[in-house]
Amino acid sequence: MKKNRGKIFFGLVFFTIIIVSYFTDLSEILSFDIIKNTYQDIQILVNKNYTLYYFVFFILYVVVTAFALPISLLKTLLAGALFGFWPGLILVSFASSVGSTFCFLFSRYALRAYTQRRFSSYLERVNKGIENDGWLYLLFLRLSPIFPFFIINLVFGLTKMRTLEFYIVSQIGMFIGTAIFVNAGVQISNLNSIEEILTFKVILSLTLIGIFPLLIKHLYKSLKK
Repeated sequence: MKKNRGKIFFGLVFFTIIIVSYFTDLSEILSFDIIKNTYQDIQILVNKNYTLYYFVFFILYVVVTAFALPISLLKTLLAGALFGFWPGLILVSFASSVGSTFCFLFSRYALRAYTQRRFSSYLERVNKGIENDGWLYLLFLRLSPIFPFFIINLVFGLTKMRTLEFYIVSQIGMFIGTAIFVNAGVQISNLNSIEEILTFKVILSLTLIGIFPLLIKHLYKSLKK
C-alpha cells in the first residue's frame, strides 16, 4: 500500500511539472541569470550588516540541525556562498556540531520512543559499531556519511555515548567534509555564467564531494584488518 502511495505521489509531482511547463517558461524562471541575480541581491543585504546576518545564519543553522531537517548540504553551500571560505567554515563547523548535539539530546530525553520505532534497524547497526570500535565508529560515520547526519544525531541519542564525547567527535569528524562543501559553495557563488561550471576549481570541488566518502570508507576497512 505504501509503495502504491509513493508511486501515486511521484506521479502527481511529475504530472504537475508537465502542466507547469506547458503554461509557463520554466527555462526562463529557472535561468542562471535569475538565480545569480537573486543570490547577488541577498549578498548585498548580507554585506550591509555582515555581523548580524552571520549571527542569524548561525542560530538558524543550529535550529534546523537540532530539529533534524535534512537540508545540511544546502545550508553548508549557502554559508560558503554568502560568507566566504574561512568564516563559512567556522560558522558551519560549530553550528552543525551544536545543532547535532541538541538533536542528540532531544532524541535521548524527548523522542526516545519515536526514534526507537522509526530507526530501529539503524540502532542495531550503531550499537554493534560502538561495541566493536567505540567513539571511532562515530568518527567514521561523520567522515563517511553512510547514514544521513540527522539520522546519526537521532540514533546516537539512544546509545550510551556521553554528550561531550558525541560533541567533540562530531566536531572533529565533520570538519573535513564541511570544508569541502563550504569550498564548493564559494566556487559556485563565483560563477558568472553556466558555462563556468566546467572550470577546474568547480569540478575539483564537486569531485572531492563524491570521492572523499569512498576514501574514508576504504581507510576504515584497512584499519580494521
